[in-house]
Amino acid sequence: MKSFTAKTRIATVVGGLAVIGAATTGALAANAATPAPAAPAQAAPNGLVQTTHLSIAAAQKAAQAALTAAEKAGQKVSVAVVDRDGNTIVTLRGDGAGPQSYSSAEEKAFTAVSWNAKTSELTGRLQQTPTLKDIKGTLFLAGAVPVDANNAPIAAVGVAGAPSGAQDESFAQAGVDALGK
Repeated sequence: MKSFTAKTRIATVVGGLAVIGAATTGALAANAATPAPAAPAQAAPNGLVQTTHLSIAAAQKAAQAALTAAEKAGQKVSVAVVDRDGNTIVTLRGDGAGPQSYSSAEEKAFTAVSWNAKTSELTGRLQQTPTLKDIKGTLFLAGAVPVDANNAPIAAVGVAGAPSGAQDESFAQAGVDALGK
């Protein structure tokens, strides 16, 4: 194994930090208020991957639009917006929403982003693979819509609490539509 001088090791560390700094700047720039189309994540020669994310401002805008749509329809719901990894960015519990709606909205959103499909479409997959419902944190009920950039999921909006999943999903779609894709 080749031995490097202290000067070479320091230069390597400084160069590595510069690459990390550049990648961080790129990642921060990718957090625009409205998701921009992005190429599928690909590893650079240095192993770093850049992805597109939904900003907190965009997540709040989507959640509020979904909640407003539900309120206009006279429904008491909870809304959750999750990121690409299924982590909750924002959750709004509408006045009078049932206690189960909060976690249901998060689970629906997690399910939609995990498979990059509306949860109403995913319920059909349970017919063929019923064990999908056993995956922790998922809820295969209509009411969530993914947010994508260039056909890659970057977030999802989930709604729960209306009398039907179709209503929940229409409110979630209103949240996604508010992003102006």
